[in-house]
Amino acid sequence: MIQDILTIMWRDWIVLRRRLKKFILSRLVTPILYLVAFGWGLGRNINLASGSYMDFLVPGIIALNTMNVSYMSITTVHAERVYHKSLEEYLSAPIEPAAFVLGKIFSAVIRALISTALILCVALSFGANLKFFAEPLNFFSVIVLNSIIFASVCFCAALKVQTYEELAQVNTYLLMPMSFLCGTFFSTAELPPLVRIFINSLPLTHTSQLLRDGFNAPSFFILSAYAIVLIWLAIKFFKRLSA
Repeated sequence: MIQDILTIMWRDWIVLRRRLKKFILSRLVTPILYLVAFGWGLGRNINLASGSYMDFLVPGIIALNTMNVSYMSITTVHAERVYHKSLEEYLSAPIEPAAFVLGKIFSAVIRALISTALILCVALSFGANLKFFAEPLNFFSVIVLNSIIFASVCFCAALKVQTYEELAQVNTYLLMPMSFLCGTFFSTAELPPLVRIFINSLPLTHTSQLLRDGFNAPSFFILSAYAIVLIWLAIKFFKRLSA
């Protein structure tokens, strides 16, 4: 099982290595824009009791980035299933369906970790105070869990939708609202109570809180539950496809 997972990951790493320069450059654009527009521009007029707005913003950007990178890393599964029909090769290969799913998800995690490292470098160059370095295990665990969650979301969607337009709609109706509402750019404490209850049920909210405020057992448990359930669903959907 482990060898099969590593084989899938190695295949994806070879593909990424060939495009690594383009991947790095593309991953730098959005964080720099956010830091310039919100950190330097808007952030100069915002004073927080906990520190500068730049320090508040960086954990939110990391949460947002890992969500987007891990999700987009799995979109190729849809093309392999619908257009290239190459997913059938994996279905006929002598590996467990779970190994393929986990291999693809962990490959997305690696991409998210590389992208996170780039953001940290950029944030340091902008003068941000990275307080979460005080809890490196919490930081790493949250990044991995968040990446697993949204890679699994995309895997489930990629096995269900029929066109790229439908896959893009998942981004529009799910990822985009979370990008702006889940504590990435502002505190959710100021939202109306009913809205806050809904927002606090979403995984990206807990990712932002854990990165910004440090380890919190309920939030960590919620993220872990999301990751386990979504991995189980992804494996279940893939097994149905191979049946």
